[in-house]
Amino acid sequence: MTTEAHTESTEATAPTGINLTDVAAVKVKALIEQEGRDDLRLRIAVQPGGCSGMRYQLFFDERSLDGDVVTDFNGVEVVVDRMSSPYLAGATIDFADRIDAQGFTIDNPNAQNSCACGDSFH
Repeated sequence: MTTEAHTESTEATAPTGINLTDVAAVKVKALIEQEGRDDLRLRIAVQPGGCSGMRYQLFFDERSLDGDVVTDFNGVEVVVDRMSSPYLAGATIDFADRIDAQGFTIDNPNAQNSCACGDSFH
């Protein structure tokens, strides 16, 4: 796994510190291929909301925003905006495909509490 990070702005920004598992990277790559576009990247953001105060958002995005931090994981680019980066430092994004869980999961050491659905945290 490559964890080299670079910013798309001239401002010095710390690397995201996000980890994308190999399983998640394969799934992201497959989903992007299904879209038939090669300009998409996985954007991970944190926004106010949810039952615990903050909500994760994962979506494909072609935009480049000022202050974005981009990390490449074996050809899969993960983008985090400047405001979300501190909330996600050290977080691991994985993909589960089991009978008891399916979809992307986020293990975030910065989350003090999270809701039962795992969609939001505090």
